[in-house]
Amino acid sequence: MKIPHAALGLGLAGLLPFLGAGFLALWQGAAEPIFPVLLGWIPGRGDALLVHYGQIILCFMSGVLWGFATRGETRHSWRLYTLSVLPALWVLFATGHRVSSDLGALITGFGLLLMLDRYFWQRGLTPEWWMRLRILLTAGVLACLCLPLVFLS
Repeated sequence: MKIPHAALGLGLAGLLPFLGAGFLALWQGAAEPIFPVLLGWIPGRGDALLVHYGQIILCFMSGVLWGFATRGETRHSWRLYTLSVLPALWVLFATGHRVSSDLGALITGFGLLLMLDRYFWQRGLTPEWWMRLRILLTAGVLACLCLPLVFLS
């Protein structure tokens, strides 16, 4: 089954903040941010913006998994609901330190999220096309999160 156009289009659009922040981080390098704070609350440094947006998306994906958990069998519901909150708990406990270590934690978190996606997919709780979309989007997210670590280290 093909990925629906709406899911693919919106998923790819969700990569744009990752791409923008990644390239902003490369452009700024180690210099002071051009805009100390954008719109009053968004970090003005590209690497910090990557962390901020990555945290939001991991928490969002926790909610998506929660939705899939509602489709599971009652006898497995504790396991499914517990697994679904792990990405949000990862954000809470693994990030909030230095930007470079937060980027590493998010890279790990998105890798682990892909394994959770597969777990839910294998149990038939997701659409058939789910893993094709998730692999594509995860590859894009991981590439963007790696940009400042590879090129600015």
